[in-house]
Amino acid sequence: MRPSADPVDPDHYDEQQPRAATAPESPTLHQALAGTGGLDTLLRDLTDRAVLAVAGAEACSITVRRDGRLLTVAGTGGLPSGLDQRQYENGDGPCVRAADSDAEQHAPDLSEEDRWPTYAAYALSKGVRTVLAVPLAVDGETDAALNLYATTQGAFEGSRAGARAFAANASDAINAALRIERERASAGDVRTALLSRSVIDQAIGILMAQERCTAQTALGTLRRVSQDANIKLRDLCGDLVARTTDGASGGAPGRASQRR
Repeated sequence: MRPSADPVDPDHYDEQQPRAATAPESPTLHQALAGTGGLDTLLRDLTDRAVLAVAGAEACSITVRRDGRLLTVAGTGGLPSGLDQRQYENGDGPCVRAADSDAEQHAPDLSEEDRWPTYAAYALSKGVRTVLAVPLAVDGETDAALNLYATTQGAFEGSRAGARAFAANASDAINAALRIERERASAGDVRTALLSRSVIDQAIGILMAQERCTAQTALGTLRRVSQDANIKLRDLCGDLVARTTDGASGGAPGRASQRR
């Protein structure tokens, strides 16, 4: 997709006129992206697909750092409660380290794990024996990881390469969804701004007719009233247009003209 036009700020109006997402390689992820109802839905779908795609996986979650802290943005229904949150609280653990260091973390048997003894004890108490955390390359996010869990020892010994491939395709799908959402938001901003400009143009025309003045003088009046009354220019103009259109003013000058 081509980048959308720069948003227009109607509160800095002047009289001059304003001035492709990459599909993931996996067909199933492409279909997930095409049919998604939004990024959150896509992320949940990816965790479900990971459990099906990676041999040995019984549960999956996605960790992302937002506003300086790690949080789980999606997880499968079979994910034991607190597995990720306990790592965030401790400031360490396989998914924390994978996200922070951008390096894969594998704990084939948590009963023999000495890197995160507190977390290992907690995970074992929840029935989890093996953890594999693979970094995700997500645009705009400093840290992210795909976390896979299993209740059997060495569950991922033969499927780590498959987990890496899935994580790479998941990163592509997430980044494509992010770009689509950003473009939609930007397009919405432009549409709103253009509608606001239309209202401002109408208000200028109303004042020109009422006050028999130029467009520049009418715009100056609107700006002055906007500043004095601490009202956004587009809101002030919308009020003037509405009053004039529905006849509430009885043909008298609108609020902008009255308050000069």
